Amino acid sequence: TRNKGEDKGLVRNMHLIQVDSVQRWMEDLKLMTDCECMCILQSKPISIEKEEQNELILSSQYSTCDNLQLLLKRAWIISTELTRIAQKLEKNRWQRVHSMTVRVNCHVRSMINEYNTFSRSSSEEMHQLEKLLVDKCSEFTAFTERCLQTEDEEILKSMKSCVNETLTTVAQYFGQLIELVLTQEAQNLLRQIELSGSLYVTESAIGSLFSLAQEGAHLCRIIAKEGGVVALFKICRQDCFRCLYPQTLRTLASICCVEEGMHQLEKVDGILCLADILTDTSHSEATHAEAAAVIAQITSPHLTFTQHLSSFLENMEEIVTALVKLCQEASSGEVFLLASAALANITFFDTMACEILLQLNAVKILLEACSDKHIVDTPYSRDQVVTILANMSVLDQCASEIIQGNGIQLLMEMLFERSSSGNPAEAAACERVQQKSAVTLARLSRDPEVAEAAVKLSCIPRLIKLCRSPTERNNSDSVLVACLAALRRLAVMSPDGLEDSDFQQLVKPRLVDSFLLCTNMEESFV
Repeated sequence: TRNKGEDKGLVRNMHLIQVDSVQRWMEDLKLMTDCECMCILQSKPISIEKEEQNELILSSQYSTCDNLQLLLKRAWIISTELTRIAQKLEKNRWQRVHSMTVRVNCHVRSMINEYNTFSRSSSEEMHQLEKLLVDKCSEFTAFTERCLQTEDEEILKSMKSCVNETLTTVAQYFGQLIELVLTQEAQNLLRQIELSGSLYVTESAIGSLFSLAQEGAHLCRIIAKEGGVVALFKICRQDCFRCLYPQTLRTLASICCVEEGMHQLEKVDGILCLADILTDTSHSEATHAEAAAVIAQITSPHLTFTQHLSSFLENMEEIVTALVKLCQEASSGEVFLLASAALANITFFDTMACEILLQLNAVKILLEACSDKHIVDTPYSRDQVVTILANMSVLDQCASEIIQGNGIQLLMEMLFERSSSGNPAEAAACERVQQKSAVTLARLSRDPEVAEAAVKLSCIPRLIKLCRSPTERNNSDSVLVACLAALRRLAVMSPDGLEDSDFQQLVKPRLVDSFLLCTNMEESFV
């Protein structure tokens, strides 16, 4: 704020300011206000109390986790602005380029000030990078301002390449600084976990590490490279930290989504540790569930780097047995989901798992769980169950197990799976349930007894409906292909169950021709 004397002085000196500069400032002001206000508010007390009572220290007001979130939000803003500057520069929008450059300059300074406020262990390398970035941002701002002062197209053309180079350098320094900051924070948290004997400090550090891991694969790579997996498994091997096992395992599951995390897990015999936890009946259900979540993560069929998990095969029977027991005794839908997801992934990971599941009477256990709506309560859980059944259905002995457990009825019900919320993720899960139930029926129907049971339960009319009506299958091509395959298998066993038009269009032609017919002539079928 200004007093009256300052206002009068400002009026007296107005004639010294060029009009075009004032106009330019006014145009830029609306884009700079928020950033400038933030800088001012961070450096000024709000109340009128004594200064010593008014001192705000971010580290005492917020947790490390909060400060890192603030830093990451600021970094995201800067990254977005740099991308937009490049886009405006391409279109020669010099006014916008300069305005956005000023904003980036302010955001960079604010970010550095914020970080230095809550971090008291910045390295010399970080200070040097901060200085390089700030200096380059100032140079960038000055450069774009000079571009505004010329209208000569040739000069602007030559300056544009220099501006581009400066922008690239700013982005490079910014990326290096963020990488260094995040690495340092990961190191600090891991140091706390490794050196602190305090339960509270360790719990807080693991919580912050988990939040950091939620920010994406790049953060998980940093944590893994700095020894995060090693430190967390060390916690899981100490009885004094038993109460922290669920939280620690949840963090491990997040970090192990990247290859670096998987390599570290292999190096510290993480599979053996997980097997020990799962088979130890003295652990809580929560601990077992989170261990199952780690297993589900590291065996995910979507990952391309699971081949090196050689130690998994050595412990697979123990792990599968423990997971089946967890499914059977699950007290909630969430626990069942984690255990069944791990089992589903393992059946992709190695075919021997299906034989182990058959020996453990897993089909009966899973089918019984599906009848309890408190346990198998979402399409996501049903997706895991039908995945296991689909993968087990390649075994000849599986058919009789499914018939005995009334599994054909369940598969028929799954063909009607629809999303009630309209949520895209849930709709996708419903599609997978429909697709896999059709695949399972197709595989099992090589057994005449299964085919007969499916026909009696009116599976053929439902499969025809799914083929002919896009809305019934949520316009999913994968569901269509699976239903056509199942329909053709059942038609062989029970040709009387189809009308002639259905046979001529959906069974007799090549599968690809029936597929094209169903996708290209939808209006005539609906």
